Amino acid sequence: MNLTRLFAIVLKELRQLRRDRLTFAMILGIPTLQLLLFGFAINLDIRGIDAAAVDQAQTARSREALATMAATGVIALHGQADSPAQLQEWIRQGRISLGIVIPADFERRVETRDAPALQVMVDGSDQSVQAAARQLATMPLAGVAASYQSVEVVNFYNPERRAPVNTVPGLIGVILTMTLVMFTGMALVRERERGNLEMLIATPVSPWELTLGKVLPFVGIGLVQVTVVLLLGKLVFAVPIRGHLLEVYTAALLFILANLALGILISTLAKTQFQSMQLAFFTFLPQILLSGFMFPYAGMPKAAQWLAEILPMTHFIRLIRAIMLRGAGLQDMPNDLLALGVIAAVLLIVSTRRIRKKLD
Repeated sequence: MNLTRLFAIVLKELRQLRRDRLTFAMILGIPTLQLLLFGFAINLDIRGIDAAAVDQAQTARSREALATMAATGVIALHGQADSPAQLQEWIRQGRISLGIVIPADFERRVETRDAPALQVMVDGSDQSVQAAARQLATMPLAGVAASYQSVEVVNFYNPERRAPVNTVPGLIGVILTMTLVMFTGMALVRERERGNLEMLIATPVSPWELTLGKVLPFVGIGLVQVTVVLLLGKLVFAVPIRGHLLEVYTAALLFILANLALGILISTLAKTQFQSMQLAFFTFLPQILLSGFMFPYAGMPKAAQWLAEILPMTHFIRLIRAIMLRGAGLQDMPNDLLALGVIAAVLLIVSTRRIRKKLD
């Protein structure tokens, strides 16, 4: 082995890397940003879960019980409902994730200890909320022996606490993000590397026509992937689809468009297919880690939650779990539906303008 020749090759690669500013920036920027972001954002301690209560007893001890639960910081009480049925409806709509029911005979139950003193309703479509409910259930009431099981947990939508019921709907978002962003991210780059982009510039094709022409074939691919996951989830894991299939595909279509537009945007930024893969991976990690798919959204600091709100997967996870597991409709989740639509539209507009610059 000739060390001189080896050193010359190494030096050549380092010089080439220095000239490739985007790759050089990603080598330093990706680990730095991800360490800072995820080091602060990923937190398994669940805090501030949206909750409401029904206090049918209206006694000093019942109010103290609610105050004690709120003081833990695990839940954030957002008012009182009129009945347990209204609490359940709010859970179905996604307005709250946890409901507390204090019965009218609360004082008698505490004194006789013949039944749980109060009930906690849980949105079983989110495993982190289930964990928070179990944490609250172990909390003794003031003035009551710790051995008394004072809290009864009622798990809606996933009473068996099966993990696939929670993970399979979210996996639709993960699979679509991982495949579609990467496929479209390499679309324009591949055309440029093969010399086809110059031929497209010579044609009267408009930026919108080029964008839609690149996006539309993958829309069909994305819908096929959704169908495959739904079928396998139903047949293999017995994951229910309680809502309307049309609404499932409507939410998925918006999410597919957002991912494809993001991929096209990446393809206008990258110079090589390797760079486009790096950028796609860089956008993939925040979506899977901050969307609530793997780690509880309620445990994140506010800055991380604000960042999660601009990620399409955050809103899709909420929509798909609400429709499939809780039987909610799109009309029950207007904010997430609107946010997903706005994100898709903004990404399409920005990516189309970037393509116009390439064509010009």
